[in-house]
Amino acid sequence: MMMALGQFLSSISTVGAILAAMAVIALLETAIPLQERGRWHMTHLGPNLALTFITFATNIVFNGALVMTLIWLQSTNFGLLHTFELPRPVSVLTVVLVLDFSFYVAHVTMHSFPAFWRFHRVHHTDPVVDVTTSIRQHPGEGVIRYTFLTAFAFALGASPAAFAVYRSWSALNALLEHANIKVPLWLDGVLSLVTTWPNMHKIHHSRTAAETNSNYGNIFSFFDRLFGTFTPSKHGVNVSYGLDGIDEAGAQTTAALLAMPFRDVTASVGTAVAVRRPS
Repeated sequence: MMMALGQFLSSISTVGAILAAMAVIALLETAIPLQERGRWHMTHLGPNLALTFITFATNIVFNGALVMTLIWLQSTNFGLLHTFELPRPVSVLTVVLVLDFSFYVAHVTMHSFPAFWRFHRVHHTDPVVDVTTSIRQHPGEGVIRYTFLTAFAFALGASPAAFAVYRSWSALNALLEHANIKVPLWLDGVLSLVTTWPNMHKIHHSRTAAETNSNYGNIFSFFDRLFGTFTPSKHGVNVSYGLDGIDEAGAQTTAALLAMPFRDVTASVGTAVAVRRPS
């Protein structure tokens, strides 16, 4: 009971840190915006924050259950990492790399299977992209993501501490890569040699299918490079965000977004095979 309470309090602390980071990034968006603020920036704020807090609530449950199980598995020496005697920093980095790969696999899968795309498209329907888009997702998407994350974390035998490092890094990077901030192309290009950054990820929110089905990575960009789903950052400056056919105000309310996976709606981007983009 005390362990579960401690995990809950830790999760609440993490939520507070994420909200603080969102506030700081929102100030940066005001100071150096990539795209000037328009009517949609105010209109999408309510639904985005509503979905964000729903995601916080569900993730606290999923995260708590996962961490508690990892603690138990660690006591039984379950998982691949327990067969090797790796230095702690190497073990943590391995967990971060493998779990980020699990994110990549889950993300590609959500674009490839119609049943999963129904939930993931809620994230893609945002007509503008800023820091509030980061955690705009349907609860069903959380189930999909945590299914992949759990499978990889259990097989690896990730320690709770290493898992916490991954989750913290992943959350912060998600805020940064969605931020509506102007980053010099040369800097974004250099940084995206290894990690994902705003211009690179903005391409993933394009209305053009070939661009949407690229740049799936969260922390690291080399999975996209390795599997031929990388589009260079220079294409991410003037992106038209969202999905065709879901721009109406009535389709962008919190209730409509929560109901979207269970309704047939017209959207131009669906389950397309990811293609290699020209350099």
